[in-house]
Amino acid sequence: MKSLSLTKPHMIIMVGVPGSGKSFFAEKFADTFRAPYVCRQKIALHFQEDTEAIDAIAYDQLDELLKTQQSIIVDGFADTRAARSELTRRASAASYNTLLVWVQTDPITAKSRTLKLSKGGSSRSLTSAEYDHLAQRFSAPIAIEKPVVLSGKHTYATQAKVILKKLTEPRASISRHTAAPVRPDSEKPGRRSITIR
Repeated sequence: MKSLSLTKPHMIIMVGVPGSGKSFFAEKFADTFRAPYVCRQKIALHFQEDTEAIDAIAYDQLDELLKTQQSIIVDGFADTRAARSELTRRASAASYNTLLVWVQTDPITAKSRTLKLSKGGSSRSLTSAEYDHLAQRFSAPIAIEKPVVLSGKHTYATQAKVILKKLTEPRASISRHTAAPVRPDSEKPGRRSITIR
């Protein structure tokens, strides 16, 4: 297994409607790169309807992981701009960069996946009406949030390449500018500048 060795730790924030594939990607990415993973839905399995307790535990877990200065993946509590803003604030206070990953899938597929998963017992069962409420509650990222968009229908390998490229872009742009600047001939030692008038 590899690990994410970035110059500055990142909080990778997963967003998308239920069933888009964000949790699938987040879990695989965390496993592949041994990154800590905070998943609100996993906490919710133990506390059912107590949303205050679920949120408190999720944020407590996140705050403890931020102390490690390891890149982390956050999933399940960024469905509104206010929630994303709070995550960004916490990340910034802990000297983390953020990367917003928006997984998109067409509404019919997303709903079908969610209702099928609910019946399989891997999450709390959702009715069609509950799914519709959660999907309507989701506020799509805006341009200023600079989301990286992934298709929820692409393979994990394809999705991971996109995210890895985005995470390593800053390093690549720094390394392109490490060459010493070229001085004009007139500034080189031993050369005289002659001005013709």
